[in-house]
Amino acid sequence: MHSDTPKARLAAWIADFADRLASRDVQGVGALFGQDCHWRDMLAFTWSIVTLDGPEAIARMLGECLIRIAPRDIRLEPGSATEADGVTEGWFRFETATVAARGHLRLRGGKAWTLFTVARSLIGHEERIGTRREAGVEHGAIRGRRHWPERRAQERAELGTTRQPCCVVIGAGQGGLALGARLKRLGVPTLLVERHARPGDAWRSRYDSLCLHDPVWTNHLPYMPFPESWPIFTPKDRMADWLDFYAEAMELDIWCGTEAHSAAFDESRGAWTLTVGRGGETQVLHPRQLVLATGMSGAPAIPAIPGTESFAGVQCHSSAFRSGAGFAGKRCVVVGSNNSAHDICADLWEHGAEVTMLQRSATTVVRSERLMEFSWGRLYSEAALEAGITTEQADLILASRPFALVARIMRGVYDEIRRLDADFYAALEGAGFLLDFGEDGTGHGLKYFRRGSGYYIDVGASRLIIEREIALRSRVRIARIVPEGVHLDDGSFLPADLIVYATGFDPMERWIAELISPAVAEKVGHVWGLGSGTAKDPGPWEGELRNMWKPTAQEGLWLQGGNLLQARFYSRLLAMQIKARMEGIPTPVYAAYPAEPSW
Repeated sequence: MHSDTPKARLAAWIADFADRLASRDVQGVGALFGQDCHWRDMLAFTWSIVTLDGPEAIARMLGECLIRIAPRDIRLEPGSATEADGVTEGWFRFETATVAARGHLRLRGGKAWTLFTVARSLIGHEERIGTRREAGVEHGAIRGRRHWPERRAQERAELGTTRQPCCVVIGAGQGGLALGARLKRLGVPTLLVERHARPGDAWRSRYDSLCLHDPVWTNHLPYMPFPESWPIFTPKDRMADWLDFYAEAMELDIWCGTEAHSAAFDESRGAWTLTVGRGGETQVLHPRQLVLATGMSGAPAIPAIPGTESFAGVQCHSSAFRSGAGFAGKRCVVVGSNNSAHDICADLWEHGAEVTMLQRSATTVVRSERLMEFSWGRLYSEAALEAGITTEQADLILASRPFALVARIMRGVYDEIRRLDADFYAALEGAGFLLDFGEDGTGHGLKYFRRGSGYYIDVGASRLIIEREIALRSRVRIARIVPEGVHLDDGSFLPADLIVYATGFDPMERWIAELISPAVAEKVGHVWGLGSGTAKDPGPWEGELRNMWKPTAQEGLWLQGGNLLQARFYSRLLAMQIKARMEGIPTPVYAAYPAEPSW
């Protein structure tokens, strides 16, 4: 091998890395990294999801974890070495005492710039897929054979009644279904609890015009991708049908029409007492692991405005809005300016309503076509597939970038987007729209990961605002509601027959406080957000989303949320953690930050 090829440089670094790990030379390992470096680990070394910034933090983690992790057989993946702009990168594989894992390395100036390590399977407890799939039937002539419908009916009848589940997942939307499918393939007895009549009803109940703003290539669920004929942007009712179908195809055990009332953890038994209402009766479950998969937010947040109760028209939160049908010629006020607000305004306009958007704060807007060009299109598209980037590989490439690096990348991306779409943004501002591109210039790319931040992926409503088809009021707020409409704090008045509050949702910790207790919610702390130091996401910087898909400070409590891409990718990691605990596999969690657990 030539000593100056990308492959040779990667192989040399990995060999040195392996030797120093084997000799437990943690300071020596730290010396292989540049000062501006980041190691993002997902379970492989830390049994958590942690980003370590700088050689000192890396050495500190290894000093605590290395002896029990025992990494071995670290080897470069053939054909993975590439080089561009002074950065050499490639993939490698390795094992620890408990997991098979992959890694990704970026070298800059001979030192590691970024390192990504991720557990892919539990050794001896791999997913029952591919060559490990179940036979499904025992061939031969067998007296008294029970066929699949009988066996399946018995499983459904027993779980949660005569046989306790190891894990209960509250919520059977995309997050709950993805996790349930992973746990099923790992042999973890799991029951999903869903308040709607069907898994897809959370989508069906939203406004009729709702359509996924992310393209189909990003949205596959585990084990069962969408058909190749599936539309690029999925209508919400079609998504609902797919989730129902997915639940059946994955043979998931779901109690639909069931409300979770309360939960309490018994430390002496290491199990939860979960009380639910089902079919008019109260039932009690005792899982060891409890997952809240109701999304990253809690109940609808509706602002307290004087005079609300006096309004003579219709008012609702965006989560309860269905359609603009019936509002033709009516005067409608939509409070908010993020995705839902834009979609609802456009829907009302299509039905002939007179619509005013009330923008409370500046909003990041990016055209859908531009997002495909600069973001999703490079990893998730037909072109990416033709280039050999599978969905799984795209997920790993995306995950290999620490958030600190993503911030730098997105600043450059949005500088270019703003240049290319300067006329579009000038027209929006000319209509009075308040634009921002994040406090740090990273656009929607990091806003999504920050608490309380919003944006709009433009699929048509911006044109209506520019052309004044949707009226816009900005730099004002509602001072008071009266029967005929709303008084604004600048002294003006908007007559209204409909008010829609597209004002977001309460944070997840309020749902934890309601279901479990305020004390547990306080112990768990903030949910979501990176600690980026922005107005609604105060520091300290953590480098990962708080409390998501990893152990929380409350034993046996897990949080699963996010979009379809995150549901697919992180469900594997969360399922592995739950399976490891079921099997009694040691899972010592590295406490990179004081708020993280030690259990």
